[in-house]
Amino acid sequence: MTDPIADYLTRLRNAIKARHRIVEIPASNIKKEITKVLFDKGYIQNYKFDDTTVQGTIKVALKYNPVTKQSAIVKLERISKPGLRKYKGATELPRVLNGLGIAILSTSKGVITDKEARVLNVGGEVLCHVY
Repeated sequence: MTDPIADYLTRLRNAIKARHRIVEIPASNIKKEITKVLFDKGYIQNYKFDDTTVQGTIKVALKYNPVTKQSAIVKLERISKPGLRKYKGATELPRVLNGLGIAILSTSKGVITDKEARVLNVGGEVLCHVY
């Protein structure tokens, strides 16, 4: 697999389209950090790291609106790819949907959102946009 983050986002996207409640994803440290950010920002209902196998898995409980049955995640978009990395400085961080969405960045302070990166005044690699 050349791009595990794209695979992670695609598994989430496919589970949302199929209206699944829980999706299992092979674990890695960067995927665990992205999952924590999605949970902290309210895009997923819950998560669990399962370390029974060598690689481990991440079980993600997706969040849906009980009335409209619409997912909390409308769009997941990969920005920085292995063939073309996208780095942004602290002053040029992207705003997703004019501040309604989040950009997830990999910085020297860890995996954080664009809003947290502005507060900490750090830049980094823009992994994905979520809204």
